[in-house]
Amino acid sequence: MFTKILIANRGEIACRVIRTARAMGVKTAAVYSDADRHARHTQLADEAIHIGPAPARDSYLKVERIIAAAKSVGAEAIHPGYGFLSENAAFAKAVANAGLVFIGPPAKSIEAMGAKDAAKVLMRKAGVPVVPGYEGKAQDAATLQGHADKIGYPVLIKAVMGGGGRGMRKVEKAADFAENLESAQGEAQSAFGDDAVLIEKYLTRPRHIEVQVFADSHGNVVHLFERDCSLQRRHQKVIEEAPAPGMTEVVRKRMTDAAIAAAKAIDYVGAGTVEFIAEGDNLDNFYFMEMNTRLQVEHPVTETVTGLDLVEWQLCIAAGERLPKLQHEIALCGHAFEARICAEDPARDYRPETGRLLHFSVPDGPYIRLDSGFGEGDEVSVHYDSLIGKLIVGGADRDDALARLRVALGRSHVAGIASNLNLLARAAGELDFMTGRIDTGFIAAHPALLQSVPPDIVGWALLALADQLGLAARNAGTSPWAATDNWRLGGAAPLIWHFEYDGVDHAVSLLAREEGWLVTWRDEALPLRLVERLADSFMIELGDRQYHGHVHVDGATRWLKVGPTRWRVRALGAFGRPPARRDQAGATGGLVTAPMPGRIVAIQVNPGDEVEAGQVLLRLEAMKMEHNLAAGASGKVAAILVAPGDQVIEGAELVRIEAGA
Repeated sequence: MFTKILIANRGEIACRVIRTARAMGVKTAAVYSDADRHARHTQLADEAIHIGPAPARDSYLKVERIIAAAKSVGAEAIHPGYGFLSENAAFAKAVANAGLVFIGPPAKSIEAMGAKDAAKVLMRKAGVPVVPGYEGKAQDAATLQGHADKIGYPVLIKAVMGGGGRGMRKVEKAADFAENLESAQGEAQSAFGDDAVLIEKYLTRPRHIEVQVFADSHGNVVHLFERDCSLQRRHQKVIEEAPAPGMTEVVRKRMTDAAIAAAKAIDYVGAGTVEFIAEGDNLDNFYFMEMNTRLQVEHPVTETVTGLDLVEWQLCIAAGERLPKLQHEIALCGHAFEARICAEDPARDYRPETGRLLHFSVPDGPYIRLDSGFGEGDEVSVHYDSLIGKLIVGGADRDDALARLRVALGRSHVAGIASNLNLLARAAGELDFMTGRIDTGFIAAHPALLQSVPPDIVGWALLALADQLGLAARNAGTSPWAATDNWRLGGAAPLIWHFEYDGVDHAVSLLAREEGWLVTWRDEALPLRLVERLADSFMIELGDRQYHGHVHVDGATRWLKVGPTRWRVRALGAFGRPPARRDQAGATGGLVTAPMPGRIVAIQVNPGDEVEAGQVLLRLEAMKMEHNLAAGASGKVAAILVAPGDQVIEGAELVRIEAGA
């Protein structure tokens, strides 16, 4: 076994590898960029080496710097994690040429599966069922559309070198093909340096099921059963589970046999994931999509239901050892879910969020695991993806695991930046999800998951009380003439607190009484009493019931949690006024601004064009996702202030629109 390895990754990925290496007695070296100087993975590793500026292309993707770092600390092997260089055949070769061990498959296996078009041809030869489509070399728009027309709509455009949903577009009808092709090719060129695409038949209710495989250098290949990764947004996974709901032993045998055949066809060594797609509730007809030649983000659910440490297996195999277990020794036990907690706002088109984590917590428990590279006070950077952490929950069966997941999500909390916790909690409680009726269009088919619903009187009472107590603390010990508590001769008048949520001003009245207050919101009025307060945690009695909630104060922002739901609210003070309403993300009236730092990918209008409110004007790439920025008002494009490729800061002016006559 190795004595020291270098981990060529960051965040929760690096932390995950470090945890197993430490348990095995293997020393670890981490690498970090300028943005990660104080990141958790640098603190957990035995040592850490600086490799460059914040952008990944200038640090984590610099092959020569990674290898130089490994040599400088005497590492014998490099673990690429997942993402970044993990499926880069040139990197695997460079590691081997440097006399180091690449903890992953051989470069030839990465190459065989790296191009999705060639991989599908190879899989057909190996007898693995493949989705109908076009994988040819001709890449002109006319040829591609011709094949799409022949396959029949809807079709899926996929980047040949793609991954993580990038360079992928669903096309419903022929009239939309050209626009989606241009978008997919542009994103593919930006992300992978190659704009080649393939065309696949799009299944109307696709299930995304993948099989974990492992192979050693002695000719042994096994599977570790399947995972269902169908709950997705923008082709990126949201909640994964193992095993797949509705899977029969007959279909499992056929699917796992196909996965092993795929691995053997490319002389695979190490951890790999063979991804299949099936139609809705009928898993009998499944098709090969691609093979990820690395460990997957969702591997913890497989660990939970097999009791195995997949990173330990990776290290053993890379060290030349045989597989720790053969197929008949691997058992499937129980059920597990993984929910990806991301710094994004689903109600605003999944807009990524950056900033400092004021609070991040999930409940402790024997069936709960958190994989994360973040803690309170850490910064979520614009330079990398939006994943904060992965909540993994197990149980005796699917119902048991799902019940535990719902409770764990309801008790989890993020403050300081927006998160998708509300979406996750709602999805886990949706009847179709609870009964296993899921597919990749699940979120789109359940729009209530994304609804922005304001707090009720409980939430407003908590917010007003927190601000009232804050005011009292600020006034403590000051002159009574300087106090701003609304006291007056003849008795105190109610203090009216104003809060803005989703562009609406909510006025909440608090009237001091002998014991507590009387809170009034709209036409509701209830007695309010503070039962207990511990930092940002409150227990209140409202009417004849008690409620527990959290209020985190961040300048004028209030991060509120009551029960399983969380809100971001703007405090306007005791005499507040509602702010200007923003009609679109990044658009106020005749000005379109950048909602976050990023790179301009494309501009879809010209100066002088007449545009309608809501019309997409340009696309911005940030945190590994593309975002459409639309006009907030109808009118004429007066000025375009950026060009494709420009890096812009949050709030930068992008397009000016003159109101129509």
